[in-house]
This record gives sequence, structure tokens and C-alpha cells, in this order.
Amino acid sequence: MQKSPEFQALRSKFRGFAFPTSIAFFVWYIAYVVVATFLPEAMSVELIPGFNVGLLLGLAQFVTTFLITWIYIRFANKNLEPRQTAIREAMEGRA
Repeated sequence: MQKSPEFQALRSKFRGFAFPTSIAFFVWYIAYVVVATFLPEAMSVELIPGFNVGLLLGLAQFVTTFLITWIYIRFANKNLEPRQTAIREAMEGRA
């Protein structure tokens, strides 16, 4: 089954989403760490009392994580689940 065109298409579709998204998030995270490490004065700029750039970027990390999860769930339900179901049914002899 691993060599079937259907399975290869499923892997390709998954990788087409997972790899670029993972790389983008990793770059975003590393940028956050680099700025926090080498530009602490930029992170300490106060936007409103008790709320600075560092806090905003830290919260943005959490928001980004939840956003990526939500986007992945929508992507998987639309693009991956139907293909997985078809492959599973073919393997079980129901197709």
C-alpha cells in the first residue's frame, strides 16, 4: 500500500502543508528568541502601562500555535481524511 499512487498522493499533500508550516513557525520562534536575546531594549518598549513588546510577541507565539492547529484541522478534514478513508477501506477490502 505504501507504494500505491493514492498513498503517495496523501503523503505529498500532508508534506506540502506540514513542512512549510513547520519551517515558518520555527523561523518565527527563532526570530522571537533572537530579538529577546540580542535586543532586550526593543522587547521592553512599553506599549501601554504593564504591556510591552516582549509580552505582545510572547502572546503572539501562543496565538500562532492555536491558529496553526485550527488551520491544520480544517486542512486535514478537507484534504487528508477523505483520502485516508479511501485508503483504509481499500486495505480492508471494503472499496
